[in-house]
Amino acid sequence: MSMTPLGNKIKSASEIKSSIKRIAYQVYENNVDESSLIVAGIGKRGGQLALLLGAELKSISALNLIHVTIEMDKSNPRDTVKSSIPLEELKNQSIVIVDDVLNTGSTLIYAVNYFLQIPVKQINTAVMVNRNHKKFPIKADFKGISLSTSLNDHVKVVLDDEKSGIYLS
Repeated sequence: MSMTPLGNKIKSASEIKSSIKRIAYQVYENNVDESSLIVAGIGKRGGQLALLLGAELKSISALNLIHVTIEMDKSNPRDTVKSSIPLEELKNQSIVIVDDVLNTGSTLIYAVNYFLQIPVKQINTAVMVNRNHKKFPIKADFKGISLSTSLNDHVKVVLDDEKSGIYLS
């Protein structure tokens, strides 16, 4: 483990890439009978991850992907969830909600709740890091890595450049 200003690197860029590839196969297997799939990324890093997952899905399947960005106030998610595409246009679809880190589960559960305003075929969740500190009854259906960390530990997923990796500080 190399120490950087970001903390200890626990997963490298190439390991993240192979996790995304594995998750893409799992998502495709779960949606093999679908013609299209909504890939909904939460915020900036969930959105980045959703685009990387979408690119991988495109390379292994003929799924028509609809990318959606979910914006919310993470400190007060209850009434602040919005999507880049109106909910009405997403009815009766299969949805994968993507985020970088699952901490307490509040972000994911409010995102799921948001999509439950419309009829959907199914909703799955995908995260790069599952931290096992859930306060809500939600799980990551697809995950890159599970970490048993203390609540004081900070986990950061970096996806944009030569510093790409998962860091623990």
